[in-house]
Amino acid sequence: MSETPSFDPVPFASKDLNISARQVAAVAKLFAEGNTVPFIARYRKEAHGNLDEVQITDIQEKLAYYNTLESRRATILKSIEEQGKLTDDLRLKIEECQSKTTLEDLYLPYKPKRRTRAMIAKEKGLEPLAELILTQADSGDIDAEAAKFINAEKEVASIEDALNGARDIIAEQIAEKAEVRALIRDAYFKTGAITSAPVLSSETDENSKYKDYFDFSQPIDAIPSHRYLAIRRGETEGVLRRKLTIDADPQIERMKAIVGANPASPFFPELEKAILDAYKRLLTTSVEIDVSVEMKMKADRSAVEVFAKNLRSLLLAAPYGEKAVIGIDPGLRTGCKCVALDATGKYLDTITIYLGQSAEKEKQAKIKLSEFIEKHQPQSIAVGNGTAGRETEAFTKALLKEMQNKISVVSVSEAGASVYSASPIAREEFPDLDLTIRGAISIARRLQDPLAELVKVDPKSIGVGQYQHDVYQQLLKDKLDEVVVSCVNHVGVELNTASAPLLSRVAGIGDSLAKKIVEYRNEHGAFKSRKELMEVSGLGPRAFEQAAGFLRIHGGVQPLDASAVHPERYKLVEQIAADLGEQLEKLVGNVEVVKKIKLSTYVSDDVGELTLKDIVDELNKPGRDPREQFEEVGFREDVMTMNDLKEGMELKGVVTNVTAFGAFVDIGVHQDGLVHISQLSDQFVKDPADVVQAGDRIDVRVLEVDLIRKRISLSAKKKEANKPANKKPHGQRRPNNNRPQKQQRDNKPRGFVNNPFTGL
Repeated sequence: MSETPSFDPVPFASKDLNISARQVAAVAKLFAEGNTVPFIARYRKEAHGNLDEVQITDIQEKLAYYNTLESRRATILKSIEEQGKLTDDLRLKIEECQSKTTLEDLYLPYKPKRRTRAMIAKEKGLEPLAELILTQADSGDIDAEAAKFINAEKEVASIEDALNGARDIIAEQIAEKAEVRALIRDAYFKTGAITSAPVLSSETDENSKYKDYFDFSQPIDAIPSHRYLAIRRGETEGVLRRKLTIDADPQIERMKAIVGANPASPFFPELEKAILDAYKRLLTTSVEIDVSVEMKMKADRSAVEVFAKNLRSLLLAAPYGEKAVIGIDPGLRTGCKCVALDATGKYLDTITIYLGQSAEKEKQAKIKLSEFIEKHQPQSIAVGNGTAGRETEAFTKALLKEMQNKISVVSVSEAGASVYSASPIAREEFPDLDLTIRGAISIARRLQDPLAELVKVDPKSIGVGQYQHDVYQQLLKDKLDEVVVSCVNHVGVELNTASAPLLSRVAGIGDSLAKKIVEYRNEHGAFKSRKELMEVSGLGPRAFEQAAGFLRIHGGVQPLDASAVHPERYKLVEQIAADLGEQLEKLVGNVEVVKKIKLSTYVSDDVGELTLKDIVDELNKPGRDPREQFEEVGFREDVMTMNDLKEGMELKGVVTNVTAFGAFVDIGVHQDGLVHISQLSDQFVKDPADVVQAGDRIDVRVLEVDLIRKRISLSAKKKEANKPANKKPHGQRRPNNNRPQKQQRDNKPRGFVNNPFTGL
């Protein structure tokens, strides 16, 4: 007997992703060998044909999907075979199925289930009557046929009892037909609508955050993810009632055609009743659950993608750099905690000052802070943007003016700082410091290097998500972890100063090895070369191969250790230097000498042109930071709270969060304003992410201020083009002939990209 050939997911993943089977197979092989996404994307370009990280991750996910599908297929085939019900036709359908939903539909009739009305009818011996009705014969007497099944012992007391049982059997058979389920499911997605209304008809609070959904209807195929998640949240909170609706008549007619209904048959009325019963009792509830699950999954994926884009922008924000900084965590009752950090982020000193309590305390605050500034000579002061943040910022600026000191004061987002300060990581870093002091340190470090500090915080605490608590949490965690790892490896990590949380995100390392690296560094001093990593307990050749290229050592014994050139290519670079008659130290960073390299000379079976180009780029600018240069900007000083806002007021703001329906902007009043998608540009915008990103500095105009609901409506349109946003969601689609031309995004570097954890 020949063995069943092993399943190969590559062709299916290739077709779904429109990536060649050769490339997909190459990536699959690299994953099978234990390689990580960053390593594959950066150092194995020739193997996979220069795919980017997104494509490589997509391949990984597709391969996992099809392997899971194949495992489920095998389980289902075994189950049906053990029941003795696996026909050749059914086996073929199951083996050819490439959809999890369809696979489960095919399995449904054979799936173990609790006792149903159809099962009871079968126990009463009514299955032959059901089969007779399904034949839809042109002649016959239905009552006479049903009378044959009257049996007091089996509790079939009448013709009607027999027909009821037969219809139950038929209804279940129809409802479990994969073709019928696919028909109804497809109809919901193509022609169905979702509606919502208050749970209580009397509940019409105009100030409710759900008022836009009190009388809401929209086609299922058109509802944006954020609206669907908003309705789901309202439903969870007991405010809204959600329904899916569909025109039943066309579906019932199609069901009749599928089961071969014959209106001329004397058995037709019974079949028609069974079809209606199948639709109303068995299909709609079941299929609506399927549709809701699929809608939720789609909305979750969309929301997670929005979160991921925002997180990436924040993590890759411009660093202030290795400069001394004072961080201030504002507080009214407990005082403002001020900390001094050196250029490497090392904690030096702390004081507490009290503002807004009395003139005497404010006078003392000026004296203490001015002495603190004179003592530590910072190049900037980072002020948290939480409660009393603007007041503390204004106080600090006024003090510096009195001191004739021109250092900058920067507002920094506190989002997640309190979570960090109470975390095990913070306790391990600063076991003897108060939570508020740890928070101030985090604020200061976020200014110096957002990426290095934010990796210590659960991304969900940073506050850039869209319905982040409503989505599937494992999906969210996996995606955000993927983004953090991508950003850390994209920027690179300084081996001799990086914290364990930062090191743990480097390809091939993880939490355990990161701690061992820090322990080794503390015991033996700074690493002198990447090769020395091999001395760390538990760090073997595979981990070294994956991690080494993303770790930097400046001032070490090997100049290439400060670059992204992988150690596996050091001999090649040394050969290039020798061929040019230059010492390696003089080649690295020497643009004029690097220009002389002829790439074609060094192309081999092992090293292609893509890798050689990357090496040349690194030799030109070894260890360059891919992030933007830091820019200092400032909020309007006469606008401190929402009460200061006036309609038509023009302000500068920083984008803090981009969603599917617009962008939230910090304008310095402790409440972000919303630029609705319709107000982002004078031209049509399909996706806000095409126009703005978290961290962008934009000019906005106040459209409306709702003090009761704490909502600020803003516009980024030109003044003459301004029109209020239609805030009520609706189901009507914009007619194609009225649709403005899509705005083309400028791909040139944008000067206003900044550290989004700093305010204006």
